[in-house]
Amino acid sequence: MIAPASASLPSPQLLVELSGFFRLLSEPTRLQLLCQLKHGGAMDVASLIEATGFSQSHISRQLGQLQRAGLVSCERDGTRQIYAVADPLVDDLCNLVQMRLKQRLEQQLRQLQGV
Repeated sequence: MIAPASASLPSPQLLVELSGFFRLLSEPTRLQLLCQLKHGGAMDVASLIEATGFSQSHISRQLGQLQRAGLVSCERDGTRQIYAVADPLVDDLCNLVQMRLKQRLEQQLRQLQGV
């Protein structure tokens, strides 16, 4: 398939940014934290520790990276910091990838069944 003439290749700088974004999402802990915040709503670190079993330092480090990338927001509530998903793009990307994985597995199953 030939790309439309109006489409252009991403610049090397944009490719570096894209790679960094996907690398950020490739860490299972960060994905789990994003899923937890999406399904559980805004949470503080203590609640995330209880929900995931990760250490406080590990969660704080991962949340910091997600916050710097603009994927989570943080608000202070007294002495607690409350984190929430800030960008619905993550959910859209995860849904797309899950759909693709499901299609691929279904295709492999059909091939194994000789259909």
